[in-house]
This record gives sequence, C-alpha cells and structure tokens, in this order.
Amino acid sequence: MKTLPHPAPGRALTPWLILPFLAVALAVPAFAGPGHDGGHDHDEMPVATNPDAPKRLPDGSVFLPKLSQRQLGVRTVVAEAQSLPRTWQWVGKVVMDPNAGGKVQPTIEGRIEAGPRGLPVLGQAVRKGEVLAHVRPSAGPIERAGQQAQAAELRASLDTAKKQLARLQELEGSVPRKEIEAAQTEVRSQGERLSAVAGSLNTAEALVAPVSGVIAASNVVTGQVVEAREVLFEIVDPARLQVEAIAHDVTQADGVAQASASVDGGRTTFPLTWVGAGRALREQSLPVLFRTVAGKAPPLAVGQPLQVVVQSREQITGIPVPAAALVKNPANQEIVWVHSSAERFVPRTVRQHPLDGATVTITDGLAAGDRVVVQGAALVNQVR
Repeated sequence: MKTLPHPAPGRALTPWLILPFLAVALAVPAFAGPGHDGGHDHDEMPVATNPDAPKRLPDGSVFLPKLSQRQLGVRTVVAEAQSLPRTWQWVGKVVMDPNAGGKVQPTIEGRIEAGPRGLPVLGQAVRKGEVLAHVRPSAGPIERAGQQAQAAELRASLDTAKKQLARLQELEGSVPRKEIEAAQTEVRSQGERLSAVAGSLNTAEALVAPVSGVIAASNVVTGQVVEAREVLFEIVDPARLQVEAIAHDVTQADGVAQASASVDGGRTTFPLTWVGAGRALREQSLPVLFRTVAGKAPPLAVGQPLQVVVQSREQITGIPVPAAALVKNPANQEIVWVHSSAERFVPRTVRQHPLDGATVTITDGLAAGDRVVVQGAALVNQVR
C-alpha cells in the first residue's frame, strides 16, 4: 500500500489533504444553544435533586446535614434518668392580698366630687387615709322636705328651751338650781340635734384609701351619681400579690413541696410560696392559695390567668428535658427527636409530666443515653 508523504516542517497542508476532514465536519448536525433555536420547542433537561438537602425519610426519620444543623441551631443533650418529684399542673389567677389591698365603696347614694388632689387615676400611688373623693348625698324631694320639716321643729324647740332657760336664770335664787341645770341641758341637746339634722342635708361623705398602694381600678368621674356599696376604687400593693389556683383533687393539695407559676405560654416562670388550701369545694374543685416571692415575680395584674405547677413530696423516675423539646406529630401525639447518628434524627412518642414551668419529666418513650434535641426541635419537625 502506498503511503502519502508527510509535509515538511513549517509547510502548510495542501488543500486535497484537508477535504476529507471538512466533509466529516459538515456531516455532523449542529444544535443551537438555549434561546437561539429559531423558535423550535425542545424538552428541558431534568434538574437533578441535591442529595445533601434535608429531607424526611420513608421510615419517618429526618436526614439533616451538619451544615443545616448549624444553620437551624440544633442542640442536643444526653438523656439521664433521675428521681424527680411528682408534679401537678393547675389553672390559677392573680388575686390581691387582703392585707395589702382594698376596695373603696360609699355608704350612701350621692354625687361624686373630686378630692383635694382630684380624682385618682390608674397607677397613681396613694397613702392609707388619703381622701380620694367625696360623695355629696342626693335626697328625693319628699325626703328632703321631711328633713327640713324636722329641722324646723328642732329650731322651734330650741327657741322654746332658750326662753325657758332665760326665765329660770332671772329667777335664780328663788328656784332650785337643778331646774336651771336641766334647762341648760335641754338647750344643748336641742342644739346638737338641730346641727345633726341640718348637717345631714349638705355634709359629703369622704372616701379614704384603706391601704397604701396604687390604684388598680377606677370607675368614677366627676359628677357621677353612685349608689351605696358600689365599688369605686380598687387599691393593690404590686409587691404583695397572691395566686389562687384550683386543685382538681383534694389529695393533690397535701404534701406540696414547692410551686411555680408561668406566664407568656411558659416563657416566664417565677416561684410561689405555699399559703394553704380551703376546706370547702368550689364547683367540685378545691381552691388553694400561694404568695408571690418579693422581687422574683414579673409585673402582674389582678385577675391575670396563670399556669401553676406544683411539686409534691412523692418521687417518680423519669428523664428531665426542656419543654421546648416536645413537639406534635401529624397524629397530634407528643414526640421528641433523638439524634441517632451524625445526620439522622428519629422521632420518639413519649409520655410526660410537667416538672416546672420550663421543664417536663419524660416517663415513657426515652432511654438513658439517648441524645434528645432540646433546641430547634420544632424546625426539625417541619422537614418534609
């Protein structure tokens, strides 16, 4: 077979050598890039999924890469079984201390008049014995006419007694001394009765603060007509409030070791001091009373609802975890997430009892040594 000679170095290929390669190049079809296909539609290539993305696995567990764990702030603790007190969770509300709070009520019907500093407003500090307002008595026409008639009779009687006293004093020495003294006593008596009846028509009742504290409720304005025994002001001492809770069983109120209350859905907790329990049922429940610890309770208002967690002296075995570790599965069951491997989390259905306002005791569903997600559990639960 005859071979073609190689071109000398530095010399270009001759045209008859390039023709075979050009024919092969023209035979291969060319495709335009995206947006340059002349308007023809082409199927898009499928986009490959990221194998390292967080996802819910068929067995219900969650695959969560380390990078995603750091981004979601996932934190775990090692479960440890302990002997913990049995707890009860009661519904309670804030009430005023009867020795540090009070109500202001008039004893007569009348019209409101402002006190020396005007009518007190909400949050205003007052002192015990301070005049808050006056109630000017309001009497009907018939009642007022009767009082005026009685006053007129007393004035006439007083004039008669004064004249009788004057005559006896002129006859002093000829009449017994005891008759003159009796006339003087009658004059004084008639004068005091007249003053009492006349003053009842115009004398206003002073409403004074029964204790020192702040105005918690004010239900009056100047000129308002109020009735007797109507609550006009409520005064409380914010540093001395109490919490009243309802025990669903009488035995639960025995053996209370310590208690705490929570507000804002459990985000804020504070300790309580046990005061006592009633011995009369109220709507088939037993009222119990606690006292807030000075300086450790957040700002509270009378009537504010609370969740009270009471720890008894009875002990149970369980695993304490933060309440934030509990989440709900699609079946509305309480679960916790266990960190089973480096990037895998497994749900566990559990039973729990509240330990305090921020911690619960897991009594079933966890084993000692499990790594429980205590921060970011709600975010792990949302992975699909």
